[in-house]
Amino acid sequence: MTTTAFLQYCLAGISIGGIYALIAIGYTMVYGILRLINFAHGDIFMMAAYFMIFAMVDFMIPWYISAGIVIISTILLGVLIEKFAYSPLRSSPRMSIMISAIGVSFLLQNLATYLFSALPKQYPSIPILNKTLTFGEVSTSVVTFITPIITIGALILLMLIIKKTKIGMAMRAVSKDFETAKLMGIEINTVISVTFIIGCFLAALGSMLYFTPRPSVFPLAGSLPGLKCFVAAVFGGIGSIPGAVLGGFLIGISETFIKAAGYSEFSDVFTFVLLIVVLMFRPTGLFGETLAEKV
Repeated sequence: MTTTAFLQYCLAGISIGGIYALIAIGYTMVYGILRLINFAHGDIFMMAAYFMIFAMVDFMIPWYISAGIVIISTILLGVLIEKFAYSPLRSSPRMSIMISAIGVSFLLQNLATYLFSALPKQYPSIPILNKTLTFGEVSTSVVTFITPIITIGALILLMLIIKKTKIGMAMRAVSKDFETAKLMGIEINTVISVTFIIGCFLAALGSMLYFTPRPSVFPLAGSLPGLKCFVAAVFGGIGSIPGAVLGGFLIGISETFIKAAGYSEFSDVFTFVLLIVVLMFRPTGLFGETLAEKV
């Protein structure tokens, strides 16, 4: 492998890893607050892609306005799911809300099939993201170059919000002890809504970055990326935002080099082997905290 090829694979791996990290943050934040693995998160990411097709292709809206519409629509979808599918089950056994999340995932997949058909639809071109950048002998697209920058920027901003703001303090309190935070007067519903807003915003952003270099979208397009992002969150320590980002980058870089080595069929296998290994030797992930069960 030449140096130029190696650098290009590094850029590609870091880019896809950045997208996985953005989506994994949504998984880990919802788990940190609600102790819920939101299995529908990958399908929200898929719906964001259809919102972009709907805005740019069907209504011919410019990409910069469509991007705002996609973000707002994805956030509204996530908040509605929380209000109607998760909120009524908040005091139910944890298994009930997890089954609800799986049900929402299938609902979104079938809704997308009904509304848009099962046939792949072409994702619209976003001109500014498809431009080619050249650094010496290395050529890459703008989207590949800026994705890790956006991911790191989002991580820094999110950590500042959590550490320095009132809502961030409330989120940390709820994640530590849900019931005590409620008794202390923290608006639980507001905290949960903000958590879903942030997660869905990042899912919409990740969707635009992920599908721009890819030719098409179909109703199951969010399933495999969603599972990989879940693995990234588990690897880093589900509930840990920096851990989710690290896990996303690791999976993205690893699968890129596995494909580069000519073993494309094993790139997805690696992700799930990693999950098994992590659960065997470090069930709480690299940065996860061991939670004591309350009696």
